This record gives sequence, C-alpha cells and structure tokens, in this order.
Amino acid sequence: MTAQPSTTDQPATAAQPSTTDQRVITNPGTLHDPTPFGYSHAVSAPGEPVFIGGQYASDASGAPVPVDFAAQVELSLVNLRLALEGVGLGLEHVVRLGSYIVDHDMAKLEALGKGLHAHFGERLPAQTLSGVAALALPGMLFEIDAVAVRPAA
Repeated sequence: MTAQPSTTDQPATAAQPSTTDQRVITNPGTLHDPTPFGYSHAVSAPGEPVFIGGQYASDASGAPVPVDFAAQVELSLVNLRLALEGVGLGLEHVVRLGSYIVDHDMAKLEALGKGLHAHFGERLPAQTLSGVAALALPGMLFEIDAVAVRPAA
C-alpha cells in the first residue's frame, strides 16, 4: 500500500493556512515526522518562484553580529523576512529553505528548530541543512536562503 501525499499527513496540531498562504505542505505517513526538526518533506504552491539569497545576522554595514548562535539564527530569520517583504512577500510564501551551520551539532539543530517554529509556526517549508566548516565572513555561524512563490494573480 502506498501512502498518498496530502496535508492530512501532517500532525494534528498543524496550523491552518492564512488566506495568502497557498502552500500545500506534505509530510507522508510513510516518512518520519520532520516537524520537530523545523521542516516539512514536500511543499508546493502555484505561482512565480522568487529566490532569496543567503541571509545572515548582520549590522547595517554587513558585519556579522552577535556571537551567540541562537541570536544569529533569530536575526537571520528577521533578515529573511525583511528580504521577502522587500519583494512584497512574507514567510507564508516560502516553500524551501537552505540552512548552513558552522560546526553543526545537536544543540545548534535544536536552536534552529526553535527559531523556525517561532517564525513559521507549524506550517514549515521544506529544508536542507548543511554543516559547514566556515561561511563567507569571519564570525558568521549561520546563513539561510529561501525559495518563495509569488501567488498567481
């Protein structure tokens, strides 16, 4: 028997989409529940793709701040939201994330999961996380990029 992907495969606590959220989030029952880790297995949406380059925790000059990993995750997610707002979109339009963590470990994964849940709620985009040796600038501990979908008119 093959499980059919549907939004009913989500945990019972999944939030309902807003009127601007046209994403279909699918977590098949044949796969593990990814939501505690801050992502969904598959996300689709009608419309035009919009690509958001790597966002990181930075001050107005682009210098990385602060030094705490969880604080960098929080500011990176705020910057992601601001980049989306710059093109008339919001977090509810994100279908995929790419996350990059310097010296990845379980404590950092937990901090990332908390940050993603705080910003995305229970309607989590698909995500690939990569542990890396370093990022573009000294002091960067975390970076995130995104693919969003501008809803069809």
